[in-house]
Amino acid sequence: MTDTSFSIRTIATRSAIGLALGAAALLGTQSISAQTIAGFNSNQPVDYAADRIELQDRADRVVLSGNVVVNQGDLRLAAGRTVVNYTNTDALRIQRITATGGVRVTRGNESARGNVGVYDFNRRIITLVGDVALKRGTDTLNGGRLIIDLKTGVSSVDGQSAGSSAATGGDGTTTDNRGRVSGSFSVPSE
Repeated sequence: MTDTSFSIRTIATRSAIGLALGAAALLGTQSISAQTIAGFNSNQPVDYAADRIELQDRADRVVLSGNVVVNQGDLRLAAGRTVVNYTNTDALRIQRITATGGVRVTRGNESARGNVGVYDFNRRIITLVGDVALKRGTDTLNGGRLIIDLKTGVSSVDGQSAGSSAATGGDGTTTDNRGRVSGSFSVPSE
């Protein structure tokens, strides 16, 4: 009986280790896929277009509204409205872009969406908040907040405050807004 019990215990232990390694591999795959933004040159010029542009010189900002598109290299940000804050000491330098209204950030086959987005040029970080979805190919991550670090290439998603309910996005994905992150990963075929 001890041989049988040892075998069952060994099989159970090996199965648990196998599941843990499988989960680690799956998470590792998502971590790698979220890092495809690594190597992005955030010093590239920024081009923008909108239905309306208002220069507010005294406030050192530009307000863009209506079908706003901001491009920096192959990175694209689209929104309903953006405020571009800048400094104007020696030369005009963008400090921050704050976007609202259906914010979408795309680069290559990666796309992210949220209700509000902030691109902090000094820290080289893009933050999306509210009904966030990160999509790469068929893999998705949904949550409350997405932080994309352009220096390290690491993207992270976390949940929202408790008490929020689940919502379905325009692309059919479901976001669990109860403080959890959800998603789906494709499995490679043999």
